[in-house]
Amino acid sequence: MAEFFKTLDDSWTQFITAQKIFFTATAPVDGRVNLSPKGMDTFRCIDESTVGYLDLTGSGIETASHIIENGRMTIMFCSFTEKPCILRLYGRGEVIRRGEPDWDKYVNRFPNLSGRRQIVLLHIESAQKSCGFSIPVMEFKSERQTLIKWAVNKGPGGVEKYWEEQNQTSIDGLPSKL
Repeated sequence: MAEFFKTLDDSWTQFITAQKIFFTATAPVDGRVNLSPKGMDTFRCIDESTVGYLDLTGSGIETASHIIENGRMTIMFCSFTEKPCILRLYGRGEVIRRGEPDWDKYVNRFPNLSGRRQIVLLHIESAQKSCGFSIPVMEFKSERQTLIKWAVNKGPGGVEKYWEEQNQTSIDGLPSKL
């Protein structure tokens, strides 16, 4: 049976911190639903009702574009260990870009990874715990370094050029404001 609550306590913060992967889901008013896996120790619990992650350069910019349009966002964590659990965080997203006033407030909470694009916050409106009984038990082997190596090889100027060429609009044509 699913259980709903409004804020994160220490046990949920510990659960989140232990996960190696999380999933973000957003959708425009009219268009494709986006579901993205994320990892690389980029997620942080800010306080009991705010979480965030360091968004790295990627092929798309759906999450930011959808948040700009309507703010809706869900983040999901799955336990792949012996103790099953799924945690979903529902709320309003916020995108913070370099040069914006809140960038310096949050950026030092995250690792300094090449290709960091923006910070995405979720202001939690509700959270849901469910059983996760059907989720497989798996072992973490390692983080992939492919994205970081790609960004290092491009260099800061090359990454910024990539943003200009590939990350200005979502698949559905919504602006990213990057």
